[in-house]
Amino acid sequence: MATITSLVDTTTGTNQGKAGDTLQINGTALGTTTKVNFGTKTITTGLTVTATQVTCTIPSGLCAGQVSVSVTSSTNVTSNALPFFLIAEPATTGVSATCGPAAGGTSVTLFGNNFLTGTGVTVGGTAVTPTPTFSSNSQVTFATPAHTMVNPCIDTVNVVVTTAGGSSTPVSNTVQFSYYTAPAITSVVPATGTQGDSITVNGTCLVDVQSVEFDDGTNTVAADFTSLGNTQLVAIVPAGLTPGAGTITVTTCGGPSNAQAFTIT
Repeated sequence: MATITSLVDTTTGTNQGKAGDTLQINGTALGTTTKVNFGTKTITTGLTVTATQVTCTIPSGLCAGQVSVSVTSSTNVTSNALPFFLIAEPATTGVSATCGPAAGGTSVTLFGNNFLTGTGVTVGGTAVTPTPTFSSNSQVTFATPAHTMVNPCIDTVNVVVTTAGGSSTPVSNTVQFSYYTAPAITSVVPATGTQGDSITVNGTCLVDVQSVEFDDGTNTVAADFTSLGNTQLVAIVPAGLTPGAGTITVTTCGGPSNAQAFTIT
């Protein structure tokens, strides 16, 4: 009678794997094998058989978790069974931060399920380094890698987790992160003003502005503002500033802009 001594998924090198992987069944007296049994599911095609090894493709339609694998001979004798662990494909459901600077370094927690056998995360196709630690089945935290911008101000890319069960690539499970170019101020008009004055701020990548701040060298005060597009906004000089030399800074998901000179009167 055939005896199975080990099961090896050629992708993972262990007795764990996913549908579509090649499984090596090692043992003795395997030469008359005509069937491979995964629990109650049997396959009879695509088998490569020798006296000491049977290889086959792990079928789809099996539930994640442990399944008993055995072989059946041409005389309908079934071997002993060994456990094999089917790993579910990971799914992603969301991220804690949806945007950050193109320079990278944004701390992101990715949420989903079937993460425990994780081997890596990519953001826009770039691998996260160092490889994050997968200590939870439902979340993993990492810092975004640096990104080379394709569009002038915003690139939105996919976040993908890879495990022994595959990659979270289906469109229905797509989770995205947006990289932003840092804003830049080129001029402020007028370059002087007092509390309540309207100041036009010109620049580049003034998109999805989070804050506009006036600084007098001692105090930094957030201002009310109205965005007029990617290259212009109007800010109201706030109260609480000491007259004299100061600066204006704009912050977006791309980080803070340069500090543009402004005189507080």
